[in-house]
Amino acid sequence: MKRISYLLTGLFLCVLILSSFNTNQDDTPPYQTKSFTGSLSNARVETSGGSISVEGGQSSGVKVDMYVRGNNWPNNLSKEDIDDRLKDYDINIATEGNTVIATAKRKQKDNWNWKNGLSISFKIYTPRTMNTALHTSGGSIRLANVTGKQDFATSGGSLRLNDVEGDIHGRTSGGSIHLENCRKTIDVRTSGGSIEATASSGDMHMTTSGGSVRLRDLKGQIDAHTSGGSIQGNNIDGDLKTGTSGGSVRLAGISGSLEASTSGGSIEAEITKLGQYVRLSGSAGSVRVRLPMDKGMDLDLRGNRVSTGTLRNFDGTMEKDRVVGRINGGGIPVRISASSGHVYLNE
Repeated sequence: MKRISYLLTGLFLCVLILSSFNTNQDDTPPYQTKSFTGSLSNARVETSGGSISVEGGQSSGVKVDMYVRGNNWPNNLSKEDIDDRLKDYDINIATEGNTVIATAKRKQKDNWNWKNGLSISFKIYTPRTMNTALHTSGGSIRLANVTGKQDFATSGGSLRLNDVEGDIHGRTSGGSIHLENCRKTIDVRTSGGSIEATASSGDMHMTTSGGSVRLRDLKGQIDAHTSGGSIQGNNIDGDLKTGTSGGSVRLAGISGSLEASTSGGSIEAEITKLGQYVRLSGSAGSVRVRLPMDKGMDLDLRGNRVSTGTLRNFDGTMEKDRVVGRINGGGIPVRISASSGHVYLNE
């Protein structure tokens, strides 16, 4: 009983400490602020250990806030400590032509002590139209309310985009990706996190090597794949290509062409309006599909067992493990297979 009490007390203290740390971090004013006027349409930001945030919507001009804290505990350093440690860094906040530059790079030193390192973050406030080139080695990246070409990468943080329009190209090696209300051309990848895309449209390519994928209220050409998680999709209008090597696929409210596959789970798909094709493939689980039967279709269904119920206006062959033929005179190719599972059509 005493051991449980000690554990609960320790957990409570940890929560208090973390809460205090987060509050102090949020309330800390910027270490340095610079404002720029003129015709500025590009932002180039680079830091080795902090986060980057770009917030559009200003009527004119660009403001750059730089935040500094210690890498190790305690990280609420005094201004004197920060001033002293910043001598090991090259800081540049300036403009070159129509480009705002904010960079923080550690100087190369043979006797470097990582305990004296700093986490240097930038928050950039810009007009709506702004092209960005952002890079950080250890923090998150956030973009909001901007239009233009966006190119950004982090080696160890998350990517978060809200109301971003244009040519969007983002990479992270170890964090999650969240998109909301983004438009036009979107290409994002992560090596170790989940992907969530909501209320977005355009030509979308999303890939993760180790997380789940959640799609909701999307429109356009959508390509979303994961190597190690599940896939969920709801209310998608357009062409959807998706697949996973190690999870299940759950799709509902699909209006358009659909291609989905999994090597390690089952597939459930509800198609409300057919597009140009349906291609579903499962290796280890069942495939269950519901779709409207008022269009001409070329059916090719195969699995350990195939269940279709009553097929009207069907011309073809029906066997226990294979159904091949035409509905309503044929037309849209519908290919559904389950290597070692059961295929269900409208059941």
